[in-house]
Amino acid sequence: MSLDGFSLVPLVKELAKKLVGGRIDKITQPNKQTVIISVRQPGQNLLLQISINPQNPSVHLISHAPENPAEPPIFCMVLRKQLDAGRIAAIRQRTLDRMISIDIDTLAAGGKIVTKTLVLELVGKYSNIILVADGIITESLRRVGANSSRVRLVLPGLPYEYPPGQDKLNPFNTAEDVMLDRICSQESAKLSKAILGACLGFGPVSAKETSFLAGLPPTMLVSDMDDNDKRSLTNAIKEICDLNMDPAQKPCAATDVNGKITALSSFPLHYMGEDIVLHTFDTISELLEYADERMRTFVLPDKARFQKLVKNELARAKRKLDVLYKEQDEAENADTYKVYGDNLMTYQYQIDPHISSATVQDIYSTNGEEITIPLDPKYTIIQNMQRCYRKYDKLKRAQELLVGQIESCKESITYLETIETSLLSSESISEINEIHQELTAAGYLHEKPKKRSSNDKPARPFRFMSPSGMEILVGKNNIQNDKLTTKIARPGDLWLHTKEIPGSHVILRTNGNEPTEDDLLIAASLAAHFSKASGSSNIPVDCTDVRYVKKPSGAKPGFVIFTHQRTLAVTPDEEKLKSYLENDLNA
Repeated sequence: MSLDGFSLVPLVKELAKKLVGGRIDKITQPNKQTVIISVRQPGQNLLLQISINPQNPSVHLISHAPENPAEPPIFCMVLRKQLDAGRIAAIRQRTLDRMISIDIDTLAAGGKIVTKTLVLELVGKYSNIILVADGIITESLRRVGANSSRVRLVLPGLPYEYPPGQDKLNPFNTAEDVMLDRICSQESAKLSKAILGACLGFGPVSAKETSFLAGLPPTMLVSDMDDNDKRSLTNAIKEICDLNMDPAQKPCAATDVNGKITALSSFPLHYMGEDIVLHTFDTISELLEYADERMRTFVLPDKARFQKLVKNELARAKRKLDVLYKEQDEAENADTYKVYGDNLMTYQYQIDPHISSATVQDIYSTNGEEITIPLDPKYTIIQNMQRCYRKYDKLKRAQELLVGQIESCKESITYLETIETSLLSSESISEINEIHQELTAAGYLHEKPKKRSSNDKPARPFRFMSPSGMEILVGKNNIQNDKLTTKIARPGDLWLHTKEIPGSHVILRTNGNEPTEDDLLIAASLAAHFSKASGSSNIPVDCTDVRYVKKPSGAKPGFVIFTHQRTLAVTPDEEKLKSYLENDLNA
């Protein structure tokens, strides 16, 4: 969900007004898809975020800069070398496409001013950031070679070419009758689709709003429009163009009952249903920053990679567990092969060789029942008998070995699920680095730890205050869980954890006082919230004194054993928890 080219028009004006004339002070790249440019204007520093995340590619001002990795990526270093200390000369949009160019004046050798252009192609999964000088590509965030595209190459040293244009009309400079004729030429199309096909820069949101302003359903066939409908549509196109250019109009985001964003627009929307909530903003940058937070489009470096790794390892472990269970079921039938062998030994001279099965009277049956023994025709009866005994011995040994293997596989699955849960709540580079160390120590990653920057803040657990003022500490990963439980917690503190469900260790610091029911409820609710069962109801949470919690020697990070627990069933009130989550004292 992102803004269409039509709605980018006021955004470009907004950015130009704020940034043109400003000096580039710093360039950072917090992840593979995002570049942050710090622009110095008289009396203030502004942060311009450019994101090519396919979910929501955008460019807008942000209020706070995210953390940056210790080592800048190559593209970031190229931008620093080429653009550092440059001044923004212009910000412009190519027609109504989702393409924005930022012209930057830089000082070259001999005091000569050279203009370089940062081209932002905000087109879904094909989004890109390209640095161009004198029409030649210097570097791009995503290189596009011949294996990726037959239409256009994006590689350093090649001339920069715009993506192929669209055969659509610009509603700002096209005569009304020409625009209407283009729409009406698509007789078999639905109205909203016809508007999309005719109007340059329009997206689904703009097209549906235009249909609404015309008083026509977006699903109406173009061929069903009469002269009055066509006049209404012409007026609606003019009206929506005026709305988009009116600086007094408030940009808005539409969310459904679950809080999911369903539409973004640079002007108020009216076609949305009753269940939709509209949120208005003073600037489009505020709108896009809100969208980033809701859609979680900003991903910390390595977080997505680790999530994919853990997901794959979990799937592999679960497949292995299924195989072990099948082998265990087969091993439980070990005695069957001994019976087969004993019967073959007894009747070996009465069975014809090289047959696929033999039916004989079972020597162990008290009722004279018959038994059918499967045979391999390639072997003699004696060889088949020996194969049955070998199979029996193998399955008997497997019965003992499989119990340990199944238990070990279950422990691995539980452990990986704790890391999976930890990754969901990780919101800083230091927390991701701790998970990196854990994955490396556990053997799931085989790479050297990354350098730590002197500016890296140490990862700290969540810290909240209970209703009566007691401190509540919540671990964000297994390393923090171990530290909380074995080093930070004091005798008399309460330890909470979801029962047999991966999640965070929670410490309720009592300072020798008796916690209230509200204190216990909030602590248990936080334990449930930061667990794999988050979002469920009646979640069981174990609670015990921290002195009854022990970590076995050699146990995996986050694994403990405990006694004297009582189990609380909680259904977290997410609205009530929200006030706590927004007031993390360690943030």
